[in-house]
Parts: sequence; C-alpha cells; structure tokens
Amino acid sequence: MIHEARIRHFIAVPPADGRYVFYWMQQAQRTRFNHALSLACEKANELKLPLVVGFVLTPDFPEAGFRHYKFMLEGIAELDEELSRLNIAFILKTGDMVEGVIELAGRAAWVVADAGYLRIQRRWRKQVADRLYCPFTVVETDVVVPVTHASDKEESAARTLRPKLMKKLDSFLDPVEIRFYPERAIKQPADFSRPIDPEMLACKIKPENQHGEAKISHKGGQKAALRQLEDFINHRLADYSKLARDPAADCRSGLSPYLHFGQISPVEIIRRVRESNAPAEAKQAFIEQVLVRRELAVNFVYYNSQYDQYEGAVPAWARRSLSDHGNDRRPYVYTPGELEAGQTHDPYWNAAQAEMVNTGTMHNYMRMYWGKKIIEWSRSPAEAYSIMLDLNNRWQLDGRDPNGFAGVAWCFGRHDRPWKERTVFGKIRYMNAAGLERKFRISEYVKRNMPQHY
Repeated sequence: MIHEARIRHFIAVPPADGRYVFYWMQQAQRTRFNHALSLACEKANELKLPLVVGFVLTPDFPEAGFRHYKFMLEGIAELDEELSRLNIAFILKTGDMVEGVIELAGRAAWVVADAGYLRIQRRWRKQVADRLYCPFTVVETDVVVPVTHASDKEESAARTLRPKLMKKLDSFLDPVEIRFYPERAIKQPADFSRPIDPEMLACKIKPENQHGEAKISHKGGQKAALRQLEDFINHRLADYSKLARDPAADCRSGLSPYLHFGQISPVEIIRRVRESNAPAEAKQAFIEQVLVRRELAVNFVYYNSQYDQYEGAVPAWARRSLSDHGNDRRPYVYTPGELEAGQTHDPYWNAAQAEMVNTGTMHNYMRMYWGKKIIEWSRSPAEAYSIMLDLNNRWQLDGRDPNGFAGVAWCFGRHDRPWKERTVFGKIRYMNAAGLERKFRISEYVKRNMPQHY
C-alpha cells in the first residue's frame, strides 16, 4: 500500500476512449521500490488497460554532459529489458520534454509521473498537467518522507529537520509491489532501435563532449546500484561511523550517482542497511547521510526558489560577513580555467579536482575542503559561487542535484552557523590544509588520485 502522502492527484474524468495507462518515467529510473510505477500498475489493473512506460531524452538538460547521458542511458538500456520481462511496454523518445510527454500520452486514460524537485522538473510537470485531458497523478518516490509531509517550510539546519524525519521514518519504509496482469500486455513499440547502445546514443546527444571528458569507470543502472549497495554493506558499512570522514580510508557508499538518476531508492537502501549486521552507530551514521542530509537538500531546493543563485542560496548573515571582507587580500587568485585543470599550489585540492574530473565523484569531506578553497582563491564570493557550481554540475555524476546545490551553498554558510571571524571568510566556516594533515593520511588520498606525482 502506497502512503497517501506520496500521492498528488490532478482530478479529471478518464476519457472513454483511453487505450492505456501511461507512466511518464523521469526522475525514478528503476523498477524496484518505485512507488510511481507501482501506482501506474494499480491504475492499469483497475481500468483493465495496458501499461506503457515512456522516457523522454532531452538533449539540452542544463549543464549535462556526455558522462551524465552515458551513465543514465546505461540504466535506461537495462530498464528496457526489465520492463519487457514484466510485460510492460517501454518507449524511449528524444526531444523536448513536455512535447514528448504530451505526444506519448495522447491516447492515455490516466497518466502517472514520478516527482522531481528542481525548478526545471517542477516546471515540466506543471506544463504537462496544464495540457492533459485525462487524470494526472504525481507520486513522490525519490525521497523517503515526502518533502511537504516532512516540513512545511525551508529548514535552517539538519538539527531542525532531523526530528521531523525520524518521527515519520517507519511509516514510509514499506515494501513496494509491482503487479501487472500479463494478459493485458501490448507489444513493445518499434519506434526506436533495440538494444539501446548507451555510448552511441550519448555521443549523438553530446558529440562535442565525447573527447573533452575523461572516460569514467562507473557503470550506470539498477543492477550496478544494487551491487554497489551490497559491496558497501559487506565491506565498509561497519566502519562508516569511524572512517567516513577520512578521504584516505575511502569508506563511502558510492551510491550518490545512482540516487541522482533514481536508479536506486533511498527506501531500499535504508531497509537493507537496517537489516545488516553492522554496528548500530555505523547504521545511524549512514542513515544520517542518506536520509537527513539528503532530504535537507531536497527541502532546500523545494522551498528556496533561488537555490542556484548567490543572493538566494547564501544566507543573509553570510553574505554580509563575506561582503565585509570583500577587499581582503587573497593569498592566491586562480582563474576558472586554472581551477578546472587542477593547477594550484595545493596538492590536496588538486587531487580532489582530479578525482572529480577522472571519476565523476569526489569524497564528501574533500568536497567541503575543495569548496572552501575556491572561496579563498577567487576574486569575490559571488565569483567563487559561480565557479564552484559550474565545476560541480559539469564534472560530478551527481551534479545538478539537490545535494549539489545544497553542498555548494553549505560552503557559504547555508545550514551552518557563524564561526570565528577570519580574513576573506568572515564568519563562515574555515578549512585549511593543516587540518587535513592533522586528521588524515592525506598523502595517500593524493597518491590514489594523482599517482603521476609519486
């Protein structure tokens, strides 16, 4: 049973000539623990109609590059096969998102969609809702606790959202069933070539990036996400509370790219972590990240319409303090090109940049250090914000994500508090290389990501 708080109906009368139920898959690119797919199956069974799943591939998604499309399409190719086994038709269409959805839903009796929280995703869903002539239902399946059910306002910090989430957590961890009657299956449409070739299609979408981006080893898709989860639980979860912050230890889940593309559900992750034999403190530490920190980021982009702009993302107290120190002498000033190339005096920062460019990911602690140094080495806080967001969104596999927008804003004081006043930084939190050297075997992190220097 899907919790009613996950479901938002746009009521209309189902057309008498509706031929199928249509699930517009966009954010939740998976079959497992997909509440939207589950509800679409329920509607198809209830109306005694076939179910069609459609995915619209948009070539112009802001700041998305070859690596993002290839990773996503590896999951889509897998989905095509999985949905076929479930007797559910799947259509992949390339073009404008809204026009593509309206075309695919043209003869639908009911349309179901998953929820997205970025501005562009919410705009797409509103535009589709305004143009449909059948019932339209949006289902929240990419968070554990639906965003407005968790809180009715923008939260100031993890400490204010945490108790609200933990109080409701158990109500939203039920398993999700996919039940579709095979006798109502229809033939797979033949409007695109099968099998899907992720690399070839990604090259068509973003040919200019084919040679400009380093090849990455991460493979996308639901199966890869589940293997990553099992590997984390079996080999690293037990030490998570002690080693997660240590860049040299590399004790991390590696699930962020899969969560970004909806290839794995946070509900399934938390259920599996809870079922594991890891120590209670390790489970608690990881759930803090995948539930509290991740859904704090969703809360941020949902309630803050300027989540990607310096004036709106950075809290007023931090902007004032940074402005007071706007004329402070910077120890180094680097151009955006120098930063992107990792050409700074700091080997730790260069290693973090290299990790992001070469793998599409960056250790969470190093991402904080990486951001703080960009503030210190830029001509102004506003310029630092722009550079940081641009690099994060273009190179991280999980760029253009609520976590990314919130993470960049955190470097400027969002979800944090004022600290001791310093040159350049004012009252926002400061980080330095000495701290890395004192806390971690940071040279091992550098060696792993920049072996050419050893």
